[in-house]
Amino acid sequence: MERKSFQLGDIVQMKKQHPCGSNEMEIIRMGMDIRIKCVGCKHSVLIPRAKFEKNMKKVLRSVEEDKES
Repeated sequence: MERKSFQLGDIVQMKKQHPCGSNEMEIIRMGMDIRIKCVGCKHSVLIPRAKFEKNMKKVLRSVEEDKES
């Protein structure tokens, strides 16, 4: 299985949306666990990396793309 590529500061879409209705999450901490923050209500959640990689659909906005623009 191919590993998904993401980095600190990326906005990602998860398989399930947050209870506030937003499906965009920002990666704010990376390590063995990943902390993501809801773009809609600013609530943050710490989840294990394996669970994050399983539940992440795609990267919506990458930090690298923002730097190039």
